[in-house]
Amino acid sequence: MKFELPELKFLPEDISDFMSEDTIFYHYEKHHRAYANKANEAVKNTPYEALDIDLILKDTYRKNSFIFNNVAQFYNHNLFWEIIGNSKDKSPSKEFKEKISKKFGSFEKFKDEFCALAASQFGSGWCWLVQEKDGALEIYKTSNAKNPLIYDQNPLMCCDVWEHAYYLDYQNDRLKYIKRFLDNVVDWKQVEKRMK
Repeated sequence: MKFELPELKFLPEDISDFMSEDTIFYHYEKHHRAYANKANEAVKNTPYEALDIDLILKDTYRKNSFIFNNVAQFYNHNLFWEIIGNSKDKSPSKEFKEKISKKFGSFEKFKDEFCALAASQFGSGWCWLVQEKDGALEIYKTSNAKNPLIYDQNPLMCCDVWEHAYYLDYQNDRLKYIKRFLDNVVDWKQVEKRMK
């Protein structure tokens, strides 16, 4: 498959209270584009050229770090940008909010737990809301490029906690960045659409 940057669904001014134009430029145009280019380079003239992303990741995890890291980071960033919306109503549906509340106690408790876990990630990584095979919702953090696909989980949402995602705007205040991500830019309707 060909790894191509997705078109962003928002303008910089749409998320200016979360991420500056400079950070969007470096994050999307530099980091994400580099992962796409390296992923294309990595799978060129290999059997992986014809496979879907999830199959590439499952097969290369622990076997080929160059392919895995670049394809995984391409995927992770795609999902990160996908669930940042510019719709006027980004709030979760009543049904989805009830599912979250049933698992975590309330929507606010879910956000608190997500923030705490994401902020506690040592070094670079991601924090995820996933759907398990049995349909249960869980929050996980992963280091570096790892993602839920390698554990047969369905990723619904992710927050990038690599320094390039927040350092220009928030310096070392990772928690403030995570809170603003959850409160200001996540399009919960997009997250819900990913449910199986």
